[in-house]
Amino acid sequence: MRPPAPFPWAKPRRERLLLALVVVAALTPVYVVSTQDVSHFCLTRALAAGKFAIAPCGKYSVDIASYGGHIYSNKAPGMSALALPAVEAVGLPSALRWPAGGDLQLWLVRALTSGVAFLACAFLVGRVAEGLVAGSGGAVLVTFGLGTFVTPFAASGFDHVPTAALSFAAFVLAWSRRPSLAGVAAGLAYAVEYEAAAVLLLVAVYVALHGRGPFGRYVAGAAPAVLLSAAYSWLAFGAPWRIPQHYDVYSFPDVKPGGILGVHAPTFKSIRLVFVGDRGLLVATPVVLAAAIGLGLLWRRGFRAESLLCAAVTAVFVVGECGYGDPYGGLSAGPRYLIPALPFLALGLAPAFKRWRIPTALLSAASIVATIALTLTWARSAGKHYRETVWGEIGRTTWHPSGSRLIGELAKNVVDSAGVSRVSAAGMVCACAVFAYALALRQR
Repeated sequence: MRPPAPFPWAKPRRERLLLALVVVAALTPVYVVSTQDVSHFCLTRALAAGKFAIAPCGKYSVDIASYGGHIYSNKAPGMSALALPAVEAVGLPSALRWPAGGDLQLWLVRALTSGVAFLACAFLVGRVAEGLVAGSGGAVLVTFGLGTFVTPFAASGFDHVPTAALSFAAFVLAWSRRPSLAGVAAGLAYAVEYEAAAVLLLVAVYVALHGRGPFGRYVAGAAPAVLLSAAYSWLAFGAPWRIPQHYDVYSFPDVKPGGILGVHAPTFKSIRLVFVGDRGLLVATPVVLAAAIGLGLLWRRGFRAESLLCAAVTAVFVVGECGYGDPYGGLSAGPRYLIPALPFLALGLAPAFKRWRIPTALLSAASIVATIALTLTWARSAGKHYRETVWGEIGRTTWHPSGSRLIGELAKNVVDSAGVSRVSAAGMVCACAVFAYALALRQR
């Protein structure tokens, strides 16, 4: 048994203002209805009615499973369950169809589920980073919130951001010696996205380092959500160990059946797309290099178990992403399956900003520029390549604006209803991002 490293927790300067700016920049885009929305929120409607089958609502999605003559969502049930209060309070469009234009009701449901999770995750990352290195919390908060692939999915109906928030909360709670609550968060993360089983197990190992008692409380905390997820599988698919993906109705050319949740050994094609594709990690979010090196600095500062856990979570999700036949997950802003690992990786930015302030700041700025560009356009450009990568499209806004997808395919924004043009709304998003980043860098 080892004593845990001191739990770092401090409030960055101007935290509320930074969070407000990040929220406006990330959450105001109104995306078109996606097949993920239909799959998740049709199940929400079904759960509200005491059912599991999602037909006829779900017939407009390709993310569906078929069993026993019924149509189900092919997702874990947790995201749909978390959306129940929002859907009951706000409602949904009567015809939830994919593809279709953006809808403000659907946007509000997304904001109250993924959006709230995004805000909570950015808050946790900023607080822990400030506790690790005084003066770094604001920069890390803004970089994580506006310069990683968390950003374009913050206002979407995908389940990756809630999974990231719950997974990271499990780690933070375990680090702060609250194993029961850590188990609850990890169990909920698994119920939202089955891939979070990796986090559930890795955090369990971390908790076990502190003794049998904390480990037992962690397991007890995780059990209810895991058992409820198993009960859903039993009632819908006939056995608690069956998962919806085993009964997918649609198959995709690049995705091989079998493996672990469709993940096989990494391939060269997937590795290339994940890292250097037109919206790959190193192309759109080069700040991850500084974050990865920064985890090594955390190890040297004495946070050995914690940095190792962050590195392990990151490695598992990156390898899994590289082993999936379709790393961008169809109509997507980038390699989205690794999003749950990003808050863990972001903690490496705290010592990186202290040790290599200027290089880290430059990588962060580049990541924010590219990620905001993706955030503003991916929903309408999805399925198309960004010519000469997303940076090629950014360049076109300077020398050939009418030919750039960053101008021609801007997403709607909540301020559109007030008569603001899409270009002006995009300018508001960019201004909030610039102001937040400039303010964060002045905190030292």
